Amino acid sequence: MRDVASTAGVSLKTVSRVVNREPGVHADTAARVQAAIADLGFARNDIARTLRHGRAGAIGLVIEDVANPFYSAIARAVEDAAHARGHILITGSCEEDADREHQLVHRLLRRSVDALLIVPAGEDHRYLRAELATGTPLVFLDRPPGGIEADTVLLDNFGGARAGVAHLLARGHDRVAFVGDGPALHTARERLGGYRRALADAGVPERTELVRAGTHDAPGAERTVRTLLRLPVARRPTALFCANNRNTIGALRALRDHARPVALVGFDDFELADMLATPVTVVRHVPDDMGRIAAELAYARLEGDGGPPQRRTIPCELVPRGSGEVAT
Repeated sequence: MRDVASTAGVSLKTVSRVVNREPGVHADTAARVQAAIADLGFARNDIARTLRHGRAGAIGLVIEDVANPFYSAIARAVEDAAHARGHILITGSCEEDADREHQLVHRLLRRSVDALLIVPAGEDHRYLRAELATGTPLVFLDRPPGGIEADTVLLDNFGGARAGVAHLLARGHDRVAFVGDGPALHTARERLGGYRRALADAGVPERTELVRAGTHDAPGAERTVRTLLRLPVARRPTALFCANNRNTIGALRALRDHARPVALVGFDDFELADMLATPVTVVRHVPDDMGRIAAELAYARLEGDGGPPQRRTIPCELVPRGSGEVAT
């Protein structure tokens, strides 16, 4: 920086302001500093800057699985927000493993990330009390934290599932199966709750053999749906509500070999869902919104927002495309 200052004929403070994009530098002066930086090949040492200023210029994000389009869309939205502020994003996948979540979180904190965004796998986050007390911005996405109060961004899981199942019931289906994750997950509990509320609203009894809560991926959902379709005709489902995009894909694979049409509504949209022979009716939301709002909350904290923790809920909408409109 001294070499840049000498070459440009300015003070070290002026160089610092230009490098850190601070106001108060005349445009001609900033241009001279930038030209000196280019000529000398100067690059800021971010590690040294972190030691001096206590800020890493980085945001940490822990998600469930970057291969899932839902989470990759969230990551991209957070990355865009970080990039706009001259920051980088460091992302890790915890794969629904609470221990791995803890490890990733602590590794990111040891790197002094400025804020941490978490899609939690576990349900006890009291291990983060010290970080909250020292002012590290924490934002939880998709699922709320356990044991602490922190900024949270959620989907309207209950309302979206209720609307999707009600759509099937309105077309005469009284044997609607639920295929989703196990009840350990907040999202799965909420979506199962919406399923049950829709049945109750319609006066349709819940049939326990049609509730399959415990399938996490497409292969598991395919096996589950094939089992459902082998039930005796009088007990077999005429419609499926799949509680996430992976379960919907697994159900579609199982339905390829089934002779009779089965109605289907899936929670989460997915690529090419509208291009299939029978386009898939979904409960849609915008994952980008979750990432964008979470980043906004984190940066508001970094900029001095000391208000109470916020809980933001993203609405869902039913998108009829054909698969959910199959009548009994």
